[in-house]
Amino acid sequence: MTVTSPMVNQGTMSAQYTCYGSRESPPIFWSGMPAGTKSIALVVDDSAAPITPRMYWIVFDISPSTSDLQGGALPAGARQARNSTGRVGYDPPCPAPGTSHRYRFTVYALSSMINQPVGTGLRAAWTAIAQDAIARGRLTASAIAPGQS
Repeated sequence: MTVTSPMVNQGTMSAQYTCYGSRESPPIFWSGMPAGTKSIALVVDDSAAPITPRMYWIVFDISPSTSDLQGGALPAGARQARNSTGRVGYDPPCPAPGTSHRYRFTVYALSSMINQPVGTGLRAAWTAIAQDAIARGRLTASAIAPGQS
């Protein structure tokens, strides 16, 4: 599976999709779903965060006919779980000045629908995704605090 996004330029995430920008969720595109895909899930995390893994966003029950998430929007029928802050939805990465973090945007092809309610707990959603994953693709990007280079 291939995962891409126009928000990534030379491996760096646009500040627009961090806490320093609009804070909206980024556009993500994928291709190469295997036969038997019944739904798609997206997990955004930072495995190097002090509390690991730090989950910024979990979206599930995305139709297998969908090949992208547009910035700031979800496709019909998609649901979101709670992130590491306990809130539902996208929690924009917020790298502290002088730190370097790599954020993983992982798209999973699943063998079933998750069928959990909006706002389901992080652990329940993550466990269901892990149990039903048949393939995955990943885009990794760094984010830089303004004023750094």
